[in-house]
Amino acid sequence: MRKGYFITAIGTDSGKTFISAIVTEALKADYWKPVQAGFPTDSNEIKRLVTNENSTVLEERYVLNTPASPHAAAKIDEVEIDLSDFELPVGEGPIVVEGAGGILVPINDNDTVGDLMKHLDLPVILVSNLYLGNINHTLLSAQYLKASGMEVAGIIFNGPSNPESERIIEKMTGYPVLFKVPEEEEVSSEIVKKYAEQIQGSEFIKKMI
Repeated sequence: MRKGYFITAIGTDSGKTFISAIVTEALKADYWKPVQAGFPTDSNEIKRLVTNENSTVLEERYVLNTPASPHAAAKIDEVEIDLSDFELPVGEGPIVVEGAGGILVPINDNDTVGDLMKHLDLPVILVSNLYLGNINHTLLSAQYLKASGMEVAGIIFNGPSNPESERIIEKMTGYPVLFKVPEEEEVSSEIVKKYAEQIQGSEFIKKMI
């Protein structure tokens, strides 16, 4: 089976695409967004941010017009999404897969992003952006992941540091903190490359190479 990570988050606008770009750059991996709802696409953002010559941005399985939950956007576009429609793209190198919204966002009337994660069967990276209420949202996400029996590589914190929130999340989830990204005024390919270089020696990166 192809190696890689499925990057999910505790909610929408948590920084999944930024983190996906960093991990993609560090691994020189291919990138895949199975379901895109709304424009501009995350795939186009990855093309802007990832500059190594080995990475390929793969075509989405579904591109929906409305920036909404995939199940709702699909209804507007009169499209039926089925879990069996998704298969991990074939390739030799590692792959980074980015989810849509949070784990329990529906992709149809029966399945969620979490079901897609289980279906693709990649280790999960959970992005937790630091805001008031993120402890609850992170612990709930971790609870679902544990109940589902999915392999979790760890957590990445995104945003202004909050040491006590970070400490209690790490303690209560038992998940390792893979790295932390402070708030950036601008996200650019140079910023992505900077963080990618910082995590090059990390175990979760070396594991996929």
